[in-house]
Amino acid sequence: MPKVTIKSGFQLHYLRAGEGPDLVLIHGLTGNLAIWYLKIFPLLRQHFRVLTYDLRGHGYSDMPPTGYTTDDMANDLQELLAALDIRRPVLVGHSYGADAALTLALQHPEMVDRIVAIEPGLSCLISLRKREDWEGWLYWVDALERFGIPVPPERRADADYMLRLSLQVPKLYGPATGRPRKAEPLLRLLDTTTMIQDYEVVGALTLESIPRIQTPVQLIYGHGSAFLGSYDYLRNGLPNCTPVMLPPSAWGHFGPVEQPEILVDHMLDYLRPDLRERMADAPPAPAAREAALDQAAG
Repeated sequence: MPKVTIKSGFQLHYLRAGEGPDLVLIHGLTGNLAIWYLKIFPLLRQHFRVLTYDLRGHGYSDMPPTGYTTDDMANDLQELLAALDIRRPVLVGHSYGADAALTLALQHPEMVDRIVAIEPGLSCLISLRKREDWEGWLYWVDALERFGIPVPPERRADADYMLRLSLQVPKLYGPATGRPRKAEPLLRLLDTTTMIQDYEVVGALTLESIPRIQTPVQLIYGHGSAFLGSYDYLRNGLPNCTPVMLPPSAWGHFGPVEQPEILVDHMLDYLRPDLRERMADAPPAPAAREAALDQAAG
């Protein structure tokens, strides 16, 4: 279980394997690196040296009481890349992880080669998702009620309440499908940190700043996603954007676990034009280190 202490003073858990140009996978809030490891990590490591890690407060990383804004997550990513001596990687982020990738590209464009942004939500558009008529509430209620979990009408726009209810949903993917979730770590995250409040903090990534992001971005959303308001804004606002719309899926927003093969096909189509040249320039990882990382990855 490799961990690294970043400059901020706490430890982040990570996995790293493969050979070639560096690529970093960044999960969203209440997830962990396992969302990539089922399918996407093994597929991409054939072409890249892939790093994935648990965000602060998630998985096996440390859980400080504060520091869960997009700016904080981008700073953690910056410090992680420095600690592991990773220079100009491709960043692949899902949801809040995509927000962090875009923030890092805005603040330090020299550190990022390109971005694959999967369903970024954008804190600067939180007003769209705080409305009681936001379509995402209906999707969320429907998903819970499919598992026999009723949602009182007066709590259907309460993000904290809905997150806690969601912990009753069994695991939906992988070898543990159908088993109960381990609720304790996420309850501790909700009860002892400022994550819920920090999610709404608008930092450097404002609506006005988005056109300043010159880094090439592949922007991926699912057809029928509740976050298409963010898709429309980013597709029109990013100056170097390649938009992709995935087919409809059962749950929406969760492409990395619902449609991993389709996602990887789109990523490789986007990244492949310069893949051969960059792989020739990338230093290979030492064989002994790779073997140790493979063993740690299970």
